[in-house]
Amino acid sequence: MTRRNLLDLNVLIALSEPAHCHYPMAAEWLDTSSKGNWGVCPLTEIGFVRVTTSPSFRPVPRSHQQASAILAEFANRPGYRYWPMTESWAALTAPFGDRIFGHQQVTDAYLLGLAIREDGVLVTFDRGLRFLAGAEFSRNLFVIQ
Repeated sequence: MTRRNLLDLNVLIALSEPAHCHYPMAAEWLDTSSKGNWGVCPLTEIGFVRVTTSPSFRPVPRSHQQASAILAEFANRPGYRYWPMTESWAALTAPFGDRIFGHQQVTDAYLLGLAIREDGVLVTFDRGLRFLAGAEFSRNLFVIQ
């Protein structure tokens, strides 16, 4: 059985911007390594809308409608699967909670916990998540390089 891949926000943003410096790596991963089984969750959707509609993201930010349309386009791609969120942050992060050391890891920890709970893989560019996953959950994390 192919394991499901949960895209981190940074990968989702890169895939939506052909001019993004990480677009080639993200697109190659999606085309060759995702095994046609990838998706997003409510946190990555919300983050995508928040970041890509911000004036600090680009000189002319997207509208909420444009950001939502891009998410809808992703949902229509082959292999897309939506990851619902039903567990609490505390429940999902308990297995590695002693490795969470800062406020900037809160969302990452939840996403990793979701991937672990669903026996999936969190796909990211963030190498720092390797420490959070540790050896025990390294199979639930893939860092695109």
